[in-house]
Amino acid sequence: MLLADLTETVRRVAGTARRKEKVDALAQCLRRFEAAEIEIGVAFLSGETRQGKTGVGPSIVTRARSVAAAASPSLTLAQVDESLQHIARASGAGSIGARTRLLSELLGRATDAEQQFLVRLLYGELRQGALEGVMLESIAQASQLALSDVRRAAMLAGGLRPVARAVLLEGSAGLHRFSLELFRPLLPMLAQPALDVEQALEQLGTAAFEWKLDGARVQVHKRLDEVRVYSRGLNDVSAAVPELVASGRGLRSRALILDGETIALKLDGRPHPFQVTMRRFGRKLDVEAMQRQLPLSVFFFDCLLRDDDDLTGSAGAERYAALAQAVPGELLVPRLVTSDSARAQQYFEAALAEGHEGLMAKSLTAPYEAGGRGSSWLKIKQAHTLDLVVLAAEWGHGRRRGWLSNLHLGARDPQSQTFVMLGKTFKGLTDEMLEWQTQALQALEATRDAHTVYVQPELVVEIAVNEIQESPQYPGGLALRFARVKRYRMDKRAQEADTIDTVRRLFLRTASPS
Repeated sequence: MLLADLTETVRRVAGTARRKEKVDALAQCLRRFEAAEIEIGVAFLSGETRQGKTGVGPSIVTRARSVAAAASPSLTLAQVDESLQHIARASGAGSIGARTRLLSELLGRATDAEQQFLVRLLYGELRQGALEGVMLESIAQASQLALSDVRRAAMLAGGLRPVARAVLLEGSAGLHRFSLELFRPLLPMLAQPALDVEQALEQLGTAAFEWKLDGARVQVHKRLDEVRVYSRGLNDVSAAVPELVASGRGLRSRALILDGETIALKLDGRPHPFQVTMRRFGRKLDVEAMQRQLPLSVFFFDCLLRDDDDLTGSAGAERYAALAQAVPGELLVPRLVTSDSARAQQYFEAALAEGHEGLMAKSLTAPYEAGGRGSSWLKIKQAHTLDLVVLAAEWGHGRRRGWLSNLHLGARDPQSQTFVMLGKTFKGLTDEMLEWQTQALQALEATRDAHTVYVQPELVVEIAVNEIQESPQYPGGLALRFARVKRYRMDKRAQEADTIDTVRRLFLRTASPS
């Protein structure tokens, strides 16, 4: 398939708010893939590359985009994937130059529309509405299989791409190769944010509230004395975490698949920040020395397999009962089951007082939805607010078409008298805010391109953010995590916005050892 055909599908999907139309367009595209193109195409339609991180940052893209676009389409999906593979493999001295040259060669073979697609793909900014749920429906429709069967296969396979290939080529027979299997990790179940415990209880009714530990998600597989530990990204990290392997061997059950968090704790039992815990997962480690300096603890919150029982389809309460039988209490995440908002709020405050992020609220009746960010798990965290300046906004897609939606946000740098970009968000905006900011930002327009209106830095917006992270993507080295708009601060001038120094202090306070 030509890349141009896939980008046309992406354009159609982004141009409609109707889920059925998105699914129909994607299913039509999936049916046209050759066997060797299926996994490539599913990745691209999902806004990903098969290579994951390619080492391409804004500076490389800026230099590579100086090349003129091709007059007519000729690139195939396989050719693009091969080029991305070469880019991702470039390493060592001269790798930046090599990546720039390879990307420039790729972009030079692409039309203008294809160039725009590729750049957004590499930046991870393809939000055309082909989220995992829509892609699952599209794969099911294209293969004429039940959505529930395709969803379960994707859960067990750890991703969409192998399932898409199997069912598009083999139909229902392709599903038989996907079953719950020890030492083949599952995609972790994910959570949606909730504003507070009251919203969580309104949504779930009686719920299990668990401390939200800001550690590293782990999946522990055990068969007799053989234990392996997998990361959130499904990588085998057993060698880096021998104490977790030892904990797994100490459990009485013959076979287990457990979901949990590993975290580095201080001598007083309070948690180190996430970045400190993650030092245990570096590429080149003296594991014994790191284990002495920064021992890890593990806390489990779910059981997916116990002996011969596949529990993924069981209710949350049943899975927890199996977990409590298999794992000693000191290895369980602290948990409260209640329908009382006052008790839940007290538990939330207790978790914060112990230095943790907040709470997870979990349905007692829902199955384990591996890889899904469903509504049966909710995360409740304490948010920080920052007053930032709008630097640009991107035109919306789907039901937001015609409105400026995704805001580029910056903090004030008092030294250079400029603004340092920290990230983007389109969350928290009501229709009224979208309509107002579309007019207000165009009135402040400095320049624009096909997707973005760049503005004079004058509007201040109050942003709620759960976390500040280190990020090489932005000039200040920091990025907002889970940012959402609370309100515009018409009472503030840009000169009164929070500074990059304030953001750095917040980062250090929440991300450094104390």
